[in-house]
Amino acid sequence: MTVTNSGRRRFFPFPARTRRRVLVAVLLAVDALALTAAFWLAYLLRFEILPYTAFYTLGDYALLVGAFVPAWLVVFAVFQLYNPHTLFGGIQEYARVFNAVSLGIVALVVVGFFLRDAAFTISRGWLILSWLFTLLLAEGARFGLRRVVYALRRRGHLLSPALIVGANEEGRALAQQLDNWATSGLYVVGFVDGEALPAGAVLGAHPVLGSLDDLERLVPEKRIAEIIVAPTALTREQLLSIFRAFGVNSDVEVRLSSGLFEVMTTGLQVKELAYVPLISVSKARMTGGDAALKAMLDYGLTVPGLVFLSPLLLLVALAVKLDSPGPVIYRRRVMGVGGREFDAFKFRTMRVDGDEILAARPELKAALTSNHKLKDDPRVTRVGKVLRRFSIDELPQLFNVLRGEMSLVGPRMISPPEMAEYGKWGMNLLTVKPGLTGLWQVSGRADVSYEERVRLDMHYIRNWTIWLDLQLLMRTIPVVLGSRGAY
Repeated sequence: MTVTNSGRRRFFPFPARTRRRVLVAVLLAVDALALTAAFWLAYLLRFEILPYTAFYTLGDYALLVGAFVPAWLVVFAVFQLYNPHTLFGGIQEYARVFNAVSLGIVALVVVGFFLRDAAFTISRGWLILSWLFTLLLAEGARFGLRRVVYALRRRGHLLSPALIVGANEEGRALAQQLDNWATSGLYVVGFVDGEALPAGAVLGAHPVLGSLDDLERLVPEKRIAEIIVAPTALTREQLLSIFRAFGVNSDVEVRLSSGLFEVMTTGLQVKELAYVPLISVSKARMTGGDAALKAMLDYGLTVPGLVFLSPLLLLVALAVKLDSPGPVIYRRRVMGVGGREFDAFKFRTMRVDGDEILAARPELKAALTSNHKLKDDPRVTRVGKVLRRFSIDELPQLFNVLRGEMSLVGPRMISPPEMAEYGKWGMNLLTVKPGLTGLWQVSGRADVSYEERVRLDMHYIRNWTIWLDLQLLMRTIPVVLGSRGAY
């Protein structure tokens, strides 16, 4: 079956359950190969390459590996590494691989302890090398497979048909987000709505296929694998009827949006109290492994960067001081994570009498209030124009990164009065650290309208990955050198 939408071809030759089984079979084969290769490489390095006399042949260890690899795959299964709901989950999946591999090695150590007085002794060096090679190959295989699957999804393959129940603002926002996230694995076929919207109506890029009464007909007809429910569009009885009809259907996954999709980007936590599942909102967009990766990137680049740039920083400070009277560093009060305000450091690029200059030019003051930027700003000093053109004035913000107030990559920093410009999205902005660079900076900087900046910031927060940060950092260099939109 081939479905065409917006010029993209999407293939659904097998039911979702069959595709899941094929994927699990591929993963089992890949993991078995990775484990076998890791044990063989460990033997080769420990007994063939390093100066060491092997008391046991490769055949002896092959018997041990042959018995242990199936058991290790069971350990992988216990750690949910073949559960379709946890596959391709990024850092969480890699953490599960680490834990499963480590537990397997511990099991081998225990086996070795009981065999040490028998006819066979397991080499400790081989165990350590096996652990390292298994981590490298198992993690690498998952990473490589993930990249392959994502590449195929971007080309329209391996996508599951999804139906969104609810065509209100939340439902449309869900469809837009899924459309923009090409690697999600879902293809939105259309909407089903509880109201009397006419079938055939188009909302954004997707048609309204019918009402809730048509749901049981549409699911098999369109081969729907995922039903995504926007609860704000339905009554409680309508929600219950959907779960009664499809909640135990093994061919269809029913997912419930939080009802706060337009506002919350941080993720939700479910905790059962008095046998009642209660949902709480995470207060930070990045936690656990994601936060650790971002911190490693920030400090790993900032500390050597400051050392390397220190002569330039001293020269710029001297130039600012000699060019015009006033302090070298300008402190701008901005919003941080959780609404905490802090001073963002910049080299001063304006005259200290800038307010008086602006007061004498009411048309410029009105333009500044509207756009938060002036293209030909009379308050900017001679040195300031050069610093702004190449974003050198923002280098002192590296110290804000060291202080944990900012990140190298993130949404643009805003002052407290600007929060009103973000409206309902403002809460999202306060869940991540502002960045020296980000999506809006590499998309045109000051040439981008304020509304577009808000949209780009929200896209970054919703779709953050460590790979997106690395990509934006690499794109920043040519953008800064080209000085597009810098004023």
